Amino acid sequence: MLVVDDSAFYRRLISELVAGSGEFRVVGTAANGVLALEQVHALQPDVVTMDLQMPELGGLEAIGYIMSESRRPVVVVSAYADTGSASAIRALELGAVELVSKDETEGRAHALRIAPRLLAALRAAIAADVGRLPVLARPRISRGTRPLIAGQARRCLAIASSTGGPRALAELVPGLPLGLEAAVLIVQHMPPGFTRSLAERLNGLSALHVVEAEAGAPIVADTAYVAPGDYHMRVTVGPEGLQIALDRQPAVWGVRPAADPLFHSVAAAFGPAAVGIVLTGLGRDGAAGLRAIHDAGGVGIAQDRSTATIYGMPGSAVEAGGVDLVLPLGVMAERAGALLFEVPRR
Repeated sequence: MLVVDDSAFYRRLISELVAGSGEFRVVGTAANGVLALEQVHALQPDVVTMDLQMPELGGLEAIGYIMSESRRPVVVVSAYADTGSASAIRALELGAVELVSKDETEGRAHALRIAPRLLAALRAAIAADVGRLPVLARPRISRGTRPLIAGQARRCLAIASSTGGPRALAELVPGLPLGLEAAVLIVQHMPPGFTRSLAERLNGLSALHVVEAEAGAPIVADTAYVAPGDYHMRVTVGPEGLQIALDRQPAVWGVRPAADPLFHSVAAAFGPAAVGIVLTGLGRDGAAGLRAIHDAGGVGIAQDRSTATIYGMPGSAVEAGGVDLVLPLGVMAERAGALLFEVPRR
């Protein structure tokens, strides 16, 4: 692997952590994006760790060049990955597969605490197939068609995603049409802080109104709700209709938020008026919940292997029997919109 960071301290520390794991081997280091690109072409590393804020050529630009010239998994290791910043979300859209936050103070005690997260991110990166990623299309934005007042949602699109998900969501959500009396509920495996920035980014790209979900919020049409980090999101019935419920019950499949709790609640609340989608990611989250949507009369969709960064979650959904359609990412928004138009209203 190649370690890219303008801090000599962190280049040394990350190299030591990686070497000490016995799982990976550092073949080179670079202090900025220009040197990183030279090293990528010269050394052909299997994975790259990338800082974001660097002189000469920053991490975002370097990731863009790597994904266009010599694709390989990139793990962002940056202080900017601790705030849910727009830069961190953009890095994921460009093709980075994981985020690991570091402390700008360069304290060794704190830095050593990143070891478990760093190694987990590297394992996920090695499992990712970034060579399958299509060029990220520029989304079509039609803000002028947003309704001033949206009524209660009569249909629902529920989406699960993990590793590679922010990039997939940046293509899927902006392509979804308005006017279908549908709400979109999204679980992206992310820690606290990042989900708000993800929602803001998607909102800026989409005709839909995209927000980070809040407890008790009514579920209205033409709105997408992103589950906040560290909270499960469910659909419940309130005094005035369907609303968002958030809780911190135990993690499911090792994650919180998890898609299965959301999908089960969507199946119960919307029945045949629901469409569920499982996108790229490690593990099995969403498989049982998508089967519940399918069994309630709704439609289950899984991202196909050719466009998924990691096929674990979609593949598990197929195995669980809840998938009616396996689709490439590029056609998913159009097909999901057509299905939402066809399914009965709640």
